[in-house]
Amino acid sequence: MDKVKTISVRKNSKDPKSRASATVKPATLADVAQMAGVVAMTASRAINQSGYVSKDVQERVRKAALKLNYRPNMVARQLKGSRLNAIGVLLPDIANPFSTELVNGVKQVFDVVGYTTFIATSSRSVEQEKASLQAFADHRVDGLIVATRGTKMRDEVLKDILRQGIPVATIGRPVKLAAVDCVTADHWQGAFDVVTHLISLGHKRIGFIGISPEDKLSLRRYQGYAAALEQAGIQVQDQYIVGPPDAPAFATQEDGFTGMTWLAELSHPPTAVFARNDFAAIGAIRAAHKLGMRVPEDVAIAGFDNIPLAAFTTPPLTTVEQPITEQGAAAATLLLNRIVGEFRGTAKNICMNCSLIVRESTDPRAVTSAEASSSPSMMRTR
Repeated sequence: MDKVKTISVRKNSKDPKSRASATVKPATLADVAQMAGVVAMTASRAINQSGYVSKDVQERVRKAALKLNYRPNMVARQLKGSRLNAIGVLLPDIANPFSTELVNGVKQVFDVVGYTTFIATSSRSVEQEKASLQAFADHRVDGLIVATRGTKMRDEVLKDILRQGIPVATIGRPVKLAAVDCVTADHWQGAFDVVTHLISLGHKRIGFIGISPEDKLSLRRYQGYAAALEQAGIQVQDQYIVGPPDAPAFATQEDGFTGMTWLAELSHPPTAVFARNDFAAIGAIRAAHKLGMRVPEDVAIAGFDNIPLAAFTTPPLTTVEQPITEQGAAAATLLLNRIVGEFRGTAKNICMNCSLIVRESTDPRAVTSAEASSSPSMMRTR
């Protein structure tokens, strides 16, 4: 067995030199510069990625910083007015697995270059979103990723952030600002595909759960839903559209449960429902079960996002899968390029494809075992 050497220090030693030897002095920027064989100014540029530094020097400084366990004095840097190598991410909520996957994608990019990721949520509140974005700016983050829907304030808060010199990228939220990059999935096409699937099964009365009729035109998933009905010659009926008003972020299980209960009480209830997301769809399934309705025989239910739980509901949920982690990583890459000055041009927009995943909540013939949820044999269309 390997021996482990230990060094003991007497706690009550009266020798000040002994006490001093027990304290390890934190490494300074000067220590890093000396070990790397450069001046402190060059070491600072390499660590903060500010200004030109050759790849060879950057690597030497990086190795020296790791060997010395060097950590920048964040408080001092903030007092000097510099950034903190930190990124702010604004999410609609943290309960949804969508948020976790999105942050994982962001961290894949920023962890490698030594940036810390801070998270805030809007929680359906316009004022909370405004306060969170301003808090990020006050703490001098290097950049912001905003993954909430547009609000009634439109892009005014983001304009203020940009005026403070903080780069911004959005996920799933197209904005009309010249310097704000956007990454999104094709929500319109995903919704169009799943509603077309319901129509192909013979449904003509198809409801939408997750947004109020007043706010419907601001949601691309609703727009895809309406387009699929119109292409099939089916009139869109406002009585089949249910959801909370002023919902800038997401739909919950409670929204799905309430929406399905309300739709079931109509004189001619829908025979199929498309929910804004999987959480709302799961709430709708629960309401259908409580009301004694069979899924999909009495009402077919579909969602959006393909959260892990979707394959394990009763019955397993038909949904639309979007590339979540990939969107987070793409937005982070665009933002990093803005931060380090590699890109200063007009906004870039990336739109990623979604995939329809058919399960038993709409079609009892679908293969929906846990193993098949990731199998190539599962019914998928783009």
